[in-house]
Amino acid sequence: MNLVVLQNWLDNASFAILFLTMLVYWGGAAFPNLPYLAALGTAGMAIANLCIATLLGARWIEAGYFPLSNLYESLFFLTWGITAVHLIAENSSRSRLVGVATAPVAMAIAAFATMTLPSQMQASEPLVPALKSNWLMMHVSVMMLSYSALMVGSLLAIAFLIVTRGQNIQLQGSSVGTGGYRSNGYRLHKASELISQLPTPAVENNGFARFETSSNGNANTAVLDLVTTPESQAVASAEPLSPQRLSLAETLDNISYRVIGLGFPLLTIGIIAGGVWANEAWGSYWSWDPKETWALITWLVFAAYLHARITHGWQGRSPAILASTGLIVVWVCYLGVNLLGKGLHSYGWFF
Repeated sequence: MNLVVLQNWLDNASFAILFLTMLVYWGGAAFPNLPYLAALGTAGMAIANLCIATLLGARWIEAGYFPLSNLYESLFFLTWGITAVHLIAENSSRSRLVGVATAPVAMAIAAFATMTLPSQMQASEPLVPALKSNWLMMHVSVMMLSYSALMVGSLLAIAFLIVTRGQNIQLQGSSVGTGGYRSNGYRLHKASELISQLPTPAVENNGFARFETSSNGNANTAVLDLVTTPESQAVASAEPLSPQRLSLAETLDNISYRVIGLGFPLLTIGIIAGGVWANEAWGSYWSWDPKETWALITWLVFAAYLHARITHGWQGRSPAILASTGLIVVWVCYLGVNLLGKGLHSYGWFF
């Protein structure tokens, strides 16, 4: 089989599958009573992930080196990483909203690589001497995986802000750090006993109080009820969120924090590996190349995010805004300096 023809077929198929998958996830969000759409979306992401993996494998066999030497290959590797992280996040959270945020981004990246890049940038070429090293796989692959995880985490943070309408709400998930609200306030009680378990003021919990009932002595049911107190009436101008939105916001906040927590150590390892490779290739661990500078900025942004959550107990809107800013920084680091800047990592002027 002609591997070049196979690659051309697979990149177009990947784009088409991701486009259909995006429509499925959006349809599932618009019509949540159609349960089969969630399974179709997950299947679409898995098929797209498999197609891209096959594409990269065929590229590897054809060129004879790990397919991360040009922009076309790195874009598809990034798309593969996003779909892989998506599948992990969706499986752990059981939330179809993950695909609502990630599917359009993965589709857009595949479309850009397939339809926008000129043919000479898509063709595989012999490696330049500096890239003929095992560090190509060790450094670049880890960096791309870190970009994938950080992008997915940032996208979920943006989804959190959309779901909460930018309000500063009190969360009770497990994704807050030291000083945050970590206790869920649940205890076992006798059947038919209803008590309030939330010690925080209603104004800090979006006007809702959390109650618990134990109807059979074995299972607890958490109930959200609207509290009409002077404090909640004072903030009546800010429309309270429904219990469903609060539960969804907690899920998104938790997944975003955990995915970013996965991407940050990968970014750290990738930067260290890049420094070692740079010393071997150019005789210097750090040369303040534009790519290196923005990689450091990206590291500092997400280090601040994790530090604020773990040490200072940030949760909710503030860290979500910081993570959303991190999405822009990641894109500038990955694509902006490569296309618009001149340096050791640049693909050349784009315009």
